[in-house]
Amino acid sequence: MYAIVRSGGRQERVAVGDVFELDRVSGEPGSTIELPALLLVDGETVTSDAETLGGVTVTAQVVDHTKGPKIIIQKYKNKTGYKKRQGHRQRLTQVKITGIETGQGSTSQPAADETVAAQTAAVQTATVQTATGE
Repeated sequence: MYAIVRSGGRQERVAVGDVFELDRVSGEPGSTIELPALLLVDGETVTSDAETLGGVTVTAQVVDHTKGPKIIIQKYKNKTGYKKRQGHRQRLTQVKITGIETGQGSTSQPAADETVAAQTAAVQTATVQTATGE
């Protein structure tokens, strides 16, 4: 299960356990915030209805406050002696997605163990059938 959320004027694709940066939000490291969901994908089911998404809660935990890379702005006009140099570093917040809850109360949990087990069983079955010539 993953969701598209709005954060800092941008849209981000997030799943449980993802860590990403967004524009600075208020809150100390360790506090939780909620992000508005714009789209929810659960397997083959895609939810984009605004009323249904009103019940979807994407919670995130603030990990750290950081700064982005230095951006240098240079302006120059030929033959006038005008030069201007300016720098900027965007203030960012790292957040970790802790849960995606739908209106029915179900919570997204990583099901990687079940998927890996099913894929391993399928590969073993195919290997045995190939080896025995069936």
